[in-house]
Amino acid sequence: MDRILETNTNPIGFQTILQRELMRFITLYKQTIVPNIISSALYLIVFGAAIGSRISSIPGYEDIPYIHFIIPGLVMMAVINPAYQNSSSSLMQAKFLKFIDDVLITPISGFELCLCYTLGGVARGIVNGVMVLAVCYLFDPFTITHPIYCILFLLLVSWTFSALGVIIGVFAKTWDSIMVFTNFIFTPLIFLGGVFYSIEMIPIYFLQIVSKLNPVYWMIHGLRYSILDKGDIPVLYSLGIVGIFAISFTVIATYLFNKGMGIKN
Repeated sequence: MDRILETNTNPIGFQTILQRELMRFITLYKQTIVPNIISSALYLIVFGAAIGSRISSIPGYEDIPYIHFIIPGLVMMAVINPAYQNSSSSLMQAKFLKFIDDVLITPISGFELCLCYTLGGVARGIVNGVMVLAVCYLFDPFTITHPIYCILFLLLVSWTFSALGVIIGVFAKTWDSIMVFTNFIFTPLIFLGGVFYSIEMIPIYFLQIVSKLNPVYWMIHGLRYSILDKGDIPVLYSLGIVGIFAISFTVIATYLFNKGMGIKN
């Protein structure tokens, strides 16, 4: 099917698709929100309370309780996967149920289509992140030192992985293709990004350098600074890198929609 996307904006079409994406995860909140809250609570109990009580201190964070140290990482975990899964699974579902053609023939630009799917994932990521922050606060109250930075990181990180989910969803042929990224790429990156430990604790210096090349490392430490007022790297560097990823993935996703690559038969 030939596809020429319109360059003019279509507010009604944009609103309709965006509303569908938002209601998709809100309606299924028992599957899209509740599991993250439960898993984060378990992490807090096991790592924060049980194991954390046996950890004397983290290098560079000696005055910060261990349970507070892991909170930014838990929030990142709660943001990254839902944001990615929302956009990628939505596109995969559209292709699987054969209604992607109905979406493509609407007079809506590639950028608007990209925004619809991306904003759905952003909303789900931010909701999960805020809910996990609330759960963490209930376990052990803390103060968000830099709330503006915190909001920016939640927005940009969820945008980055939601836009990436759009790209993966465009090319994915099976549901397994989507899950490969979650299980074999995102999970290792998150755990190697310094969620439960400081990179400085790694005994081999070369592995410290490799860990610092992990983009999730920069995201976690940016949010850690936002919440705890301490981080291994300057917050503006983290913010800039996350912003570059968000813009790059959005441009790529828009290009794919404009060209119909991966979704045009």
